[in-house]
Amino acid sequence: MIIDCHGHYTTAPKSLEDWRKRQIDNLKNPALGPKVSDLKIGDDELRESIENNQLRLMKQRGSDLTIFSPRASFMAHHIGDFNTSATWAGICNELCWRVSQLFPDNFIGAAMLPQSPGVDPRTSIPELEKCVRDYGFVGINLNPDPSGGFWKEPPLTDRWWYPIYEKMVEYDIPAMIHVSTSCNACFHTTGAHYLNADTTAFMQCLTGDLFQDFPTLKFVIPHGGGAVPYHWGRFRGLAQELKKPLLGDHLLNNIFFDTCVYHQPGIDLLSRVIPIDNILFASEMIGAVRGIDPETGYHYDDTKRYIEAACINPEQREKIYEGNARRVYARLDAALKAKGM
Repeated sequence: MIIDCHGHYTTAPKSLEDWRKRQIDNLKNPALGPKVSDLKIGDDELRESIENNQLRLMKQRGSDLTIFSPRASFMAHHIGDFNTSATWAGICNELCWRVSQLFPDNFIGAAMLPQSPGVDPRTSIPELEKCVRDYGFVGINLNPDPSGGFWKEPPLTDRWWYPIYEKMVEYDIPAMIHVSTSCNACFHTTGAHYLNADTTAFMQCLTGDLFQDFPTLKFVIPHGGGAVPYHWGRFRGLAQELKKPLLGDHLLNNIFFDTCVYHQPGIDLLSRVIPIDNILFASEMIGAVRGIDPETGYHYDDTKRYIEAACINPEQREKIYEGNARRVYARLDAALKAKGM
């Protein structure tokens, strides 16, 4: 199988965006609505939004199964309060679940959490539990910066986050560390804020000892790890100066990277620097970079082409495509085994 660990519902029917706009417009007077029941999206709309977009490209490009979560830039945890985020997360997660029910062989869910700046992470646990227990989701997206580019929360190694980690360990699910929209004019959302956050999350883990407290906790750092593979020597050197163990022992039992790197040299670097056991196939197709590369004639986010052209052997390629995802996403592996796969 070819498992894409990083997919977002970026093609949801426009009525979802319209509902969200009404919610934002009425933040100061929630009594004006909208109600959750006001959003009516039928199965035929969902099918059309998927069959003409993600599923069509999956078939064209040769991937089989996508771990599917709500659109990252739409999480916008900085908007409103916890109740705003809780309602929005519930709606978005339910839509991803419905997609997974309509296309059970092609999509399985990962949850958006109802985070809100300065709000105790414990408030996100009911939505996490619902998505795992009721929807069969296999992971979560965890935003280390709900403020949207101003970094007001404690680092990921702080005990403030531990209630989420305890629940992750209990359910044996990983978190993709994924920020949302940038509210800071200095940081373009997808070109800077996302990559900053990937790099920052890794460095936070490097300077701490989180995985001593949670030896089975798993993080997936997307977008190829931001700057991490390119500056691997810097991070090794910083770990050495900080008297930390070698990175392989300190972090690589718990941190993994995806292949949302949109050119061949980037994938070649990733596969040479980062151990193959720590790389998961992903495309984030119909996401941040949707165009066609004039140098190749193919879409930038057609990442399978880069894996096929990388100087790795078939066994390593199988790990990137399937084996590593099944190891990191234990509930995904169990779901596939239940289907005899």
